[in-house]
Amino acid sequence: MKLEDIDKSRVPQHVAIIMDGNGRWAQKQAHKRIFGHQNAMTAVRQAVEAAVACGVKYLTLYTFSTENWNRPQEEIDGLMELLIKAVRDETKTLMDNNVRLQTIGDTARIPEKSRSKLLECIETTAGNTAMTLVLALSYSSRWEVAQALRSICVEARDGRLLPADINEETLRNYLVTKDYPDPDLLIRTGGELRISNFLLWQMAYTELYFSDQLWPDFRHEDFYDAVYDFQNRQRRFGKTGDQVTQA
Repeated sequence: MKLEDIDKSRVPQHVAIIMDGNGRWAQKQAHKRIFGHQNAMTAVRQAVEAAVACGVKYLTLYTFSTENWNRPQEEIDGLMELLIKAVRDETKTLMDNNVRLQTIGDTARIPEKSRSKLLECIETTAGNTAMTLVLALSYSSRWEVAQALRSICVEARDGRLLPADINEETLRNYLVTKDYPDPDLLIRTGGELRISNFLLWQMAYTELYFSDQLWPDFRHEDFYDAVYDFQNRQRRFGKTGDQVTQA
C-alpha cells in the first residue's frame, strides 16, 4: 500500500502499536535478542514518518512494559542503554517531522541516565505540533488502573470526592492517558493475537490489526496497509450498521 491510497479525510486520530518480534528476528539470524532491539529503530523511524505523512495526530508505542522488568538483567541493561542512544539519535528526526515526544508509565523505575535523556528530548520537542509520539515506558494497564484507583480512594477518604459521583469519566481523569484520545487503531506486529496488558481501558472500541511482520522489518508500506484496512471497516460503537449508515 502507498500513501496515495490513503483517504486523508478518514485517518485514525490515534494509532497505538505493540512492537513485537525483535527477539525472534534476532534469533532467526543467530544473534542475541538485544540485536533485534538495536535493529528496531529503523521501524520506529518509518512508523513515525508514515504516521505524520498520513495525518495521524497521536502515535503510542509500547516500548517497555512493567512485566519486562522480569527479563534477564543483561537484556534490561541493553534496552536502557539503547533507549539513551535512540533518544539522542532520533531527536533530529522528531524535530524534522514536527513531532512532540511524551511518555506514559512508571518512569520513576527507569535509570536516571535514561530518564534524563528522555526529559531532555521532551523539552526540546515540546513546541512541535504535527503529531504527539507517546512512548509507553514501564507501563501496563493493570498498573495504570491500580494507581488510578489508589488516587481516587485518597480523594474519597479526604472528602474531595464522593463515591456516588464516581463514574467512567472520573476514572478516565486519573489515568496516565487522560490528555490523549483513545486509540482508533491498534497495530500489533510479530503474529501474536493478544494485546498484552496494553491500554485495556482505552481500547474498548479500538480497531485491532495484527501483522505477521516482525517489528524490525516494519516499513512505511506496512503502516499504510493497516490504515487502509482501518478505513475499510465500519465502526459502530454499539449501534447497528444501519444506524451508522443513516447518521
